[in-house]
Amino acid sequence: QVQLVESGGGLVQAGGSLRLSCAASGRTYSINVMGWFRQAPGKERVFVGSISWSGGRTNYADSVKGRFTISRDNAKNMVYLQMDSLKPEDTAVYYCAAKTVEYPINYGYWGQGTQVTVSS
Repeated sequence: QVQLVESGGGLVQAGGSLRLSCAASGRTYSINVMGWFRQAPGKERVFVGSISWSGGRTNYADSVKGRFTISRDNAKNMVYLQMDSLKPEDTAVYYCAAKTVEYPINYGYWGQGTQVTVSS
């Protein structure tokens, strides 16, 4: 069992920056990949980026590549999403999720989400 809690969301002007945090607890040793997703009102939840827990390899959606950076601190069981050059289109609820040994193909664990609003 893994529990995930996001924090750091808020209101920011276009062009600004924001850093989201995701705290993992429980059986954190089972985490293979930590991912970030977002869902805008009335739209599907989409992939933002991911990081492998052991090697730190990252992957990003084209829409955020060059603007967002994912990092992790295994000792603290934390993963971060640094968001720079924010656009109004980035407005969404952001979720962290985990692939584990138990569920290695799909993201089996999800946080509650944190709201990010980017004003024009």
